[in-house]
Amino acid sequence: MRPTVDDPVAQACIEMGVEDRARALLAPGLSAQEAVQVLLDAHQVQAALQLLARLLPKRYVVAWLCQCARGEALGDDDRAGAALAEQWVRDPIEHNRRIAYEFASADGYCTLGGWLAAAAGWSGGSLAPAAQETPVPPPPFLTARAATAAVNLLAAIEPDRLDTRRIAFAQRALVLLADHAGASAPRTDSTRTPT
Repeated sequence: MRPTVDDPVAQACIEMGVEDRARALLAPGLSAQEAVQVLLDAHQVQAALQLLARLLPKRYVVAWLCQCARGEALGDDDRAGAALAEQWVRDPIEHNRRIAYEFASADGYCTLGGWLAAAAGWSGGSLAPAAQETPVPPPPFLTARAATAAVNLLAAIEPDRLDTRRIAFAQRALVLLADHAGASAPRTDSTRTPT
């Protein structure tokens, strides 16, 4: 696959560091959904997760993580990170983004909760200390990188079912990708839309 200026799938592959063998499966001009399905059908689950995380709008990505985390047996810190991510999805204001970012930074990006919060915290704003006047915006793909780490950690909660869980999580994101293509609002569960 050779990237073109107008090929968001190819650009996402570059930004996310998708492996060459997975990229070779993707014909130019595939839609986001088609590209992800090709990767899933070829058992390139990591590449599919990377593309999903990059091709969805950031708020959808974080909503997806919240869906995946809901109902999981999480420790206190992981639940706290998930709650901060969900707070940002429901009310994506700078204050909520900053709190999630600071939680992830304090965590040192060592836990699932830290990565869940980082996905929201890296969605915009500045990575500089709050008191610094000169903003340091995160690269546009940073939320997707945090989301990929978080979804893999979520899947690994049940190591014997790692691949099955990653595929199930990818299927949830495909629904959001279809929603995005239809321009509907992100959902944090199957029935509720953020307010």
